Amino acid sequence: MKLTWFGGTTVRIHTGGLILVLDPETAPAKIDRAELASGADRIIVPPDLPRVDLVSWRPRKVGRLIDDVGAPAAEIWSSESGAILIDAAAEPPLLLFPVTQPHLGRWAQTAIIVISGDGERLVDLGEALLAEHPPRLLALAGNDAAIDYAVPRLRHCLDGSGLVALEPHMALEV
Repeated sequence: MKLTWFGGTTVRIHTGGLILVLDPETAPAKIDRAELASGADRIIVPPDLPRVDLVSWRPRKVGRLIDDVGAPAAEIWSSESGAILIDAAAEPPLLLFPVTQPHLGRWAQTAIIVISGDGERLVDLGEALLAEHPPRLLALAGNDAAIDYAVPRLRHCLDGSGLVALEPHMALEV
């Protein structure tokens, strides 16, 4: 899986053999939206997604290749908390940009969760997520000041979770 954050909630995601682009129309003005969306297998617009309950949801079981014929390469939902959930073949679940602290099922312990905002928001949301079901990886999307504020405050509650900062326009492979 490869994530490239452009700002706000605009992300280009390579996962499960697909290229997905979340919110290309909200990309910063200096980003060429046509170039951002070029080559994408799917453009994700959150209001158009089906809803998911993040407590009861379960990732797809990894099946045999013969059983996966015809199965979608990725399934995408939105949640009550405003998050986008992506379940792609042979990849960990990806939860992007919850607006409020979501209640998650045990599946979150294997997930990659991306949160964004200023330093206070990153700390508040990060601490809540790490306290409930610490994810495999917590990725912070924010400006330098937000990251500098959040990292030392979240470091103490990681308990085995990874912590990374996303830089605008820089791909992160996980």
